[in-house]
Amino acid sequence: MTEPGGAGGNLPAWSEPFVAERRADLLRQPPVAVDRAAVFGRADGRGVSVAIVDSGIERSHPAVGGRVVRAVRVELVDGQPRVVDDPDPNDPVGHGTACAGIVHGLAPSADLVSVRVLGADNRAPGVLFAAAIEWVAEQRIPVANLSLSSRREALFAAFHDLADEAYFANTLLVCAANNLAGPSYPSLFASVVSVAAHDTPDPWTWFYNPRPPVEFGAWGVDVPVAWKGGARIVATGNSLAAPHVTGLAALIRSVHPDASPFEVKALLAATASRST
Repeated sequence: MTEPGGAGGNLPAWSEPFVAERRADLLRQPPVAVDRAAVFGRADGRGVSVAIVDSGIERSHPAVGGRVVRAVRVELVDGQPRVVDDPDPNDPVGHGTACAGIVHGLAPSADLVSVRVLGADNRAPGVLFAAAIEWVAEQRIPVANLSLSSRREALFAAFHDLADEAYFANTLLVCAANNLAGPSYPSLFASVVSVAAHDTPDPWTWFYNPRPPVEFGAWGVDVPVAWKGGARIVATGNSLAAPHVTGLAALIRSVHPDASPFEVKALLAATASRST
């Protein structure tokens, strides 16, 4: 089953490198000193599309600023996954709207594409998730937020191939690490940007971990987020850390549209927060 990166009260799994008492271990001298102003400039995400692969997006929610330009859903037809346009999109959970709101807050001029995979129970078969990633890569959407993961070992090879397919299609996959201890996919693959939560309440604080599997830490503890029905809540989870990095990646691709996924990841690492 495919599950979201969660929302709960405690620091999620895989977040240990980013807790305050361990952040000194993240301090390092990068190969090249890169100034944030040179990387981000005055970017607002204009010209970049961001796919939110999740439970859908509540298009009318003020937190997404009317930036949803397309909505599709992945469903099973005769036992096979199929991506179809969703003329009346909604978010029965709130999870996808939360992620979209975070991305919009950082990159307000980026277009949002809702790719609904999760059902009303916030779960979905892994094959639907895989089909969503394949579709996003085929559409060559520049950045995709995946605040969900699959723990099915049988799908390991399929997700590995899809992560590479997206990478070579110039689609950057930003993946939340699973909230529970143990492997999940595709966040553990080197071709994606993997993210876990830290507790510093600042969307412009992110850390690079030179000792993966999880490479980046972003704000994911007690985050005010949009929710279904036009509501807002405060939630915790690696789910909410990933869209912070997704928003930053959208800003980079707005300023540097020719940057490859590898180069975007390198710029995120080069501009990561240095202080503890």
